[in-house]
Amino acid sequence: MGRPKIPRNICGTPADSCFKPNGIPMSELDKVELAPDEFEALRLVDLKGMQQQEAAAEMGVSRQTLANLVKSARYKVVGCLAEGKALLMHRLD
Repeated sequence: MGRPKIPRNICGTPADSCFKPNGIPMSELDKVELAPDEFEALRLVDLKGMQQQEAAAEMGVSRQTLANLVKSARYKVVGCLAEGKALLMHRLD
């Protein structure tokens, strides 16, 4: 049994809940889910330009956890762009 997940501070939300290739029905696409903490890690590091240590403190996680979240999120986003998959994101509103 793994360790329980540490609660993460998530302030940003995606503008939309899904991004997909144009002209292809959602029912025909493979789907990849981007977790809220992965989205927040990407937002802080790549959009806001924070250093990983600063972003980790903002989210309330270790720098290594943040690095793992960023790596996982980037892998999913690039995979969707390169392979034409739908990227699903959950809004926390």
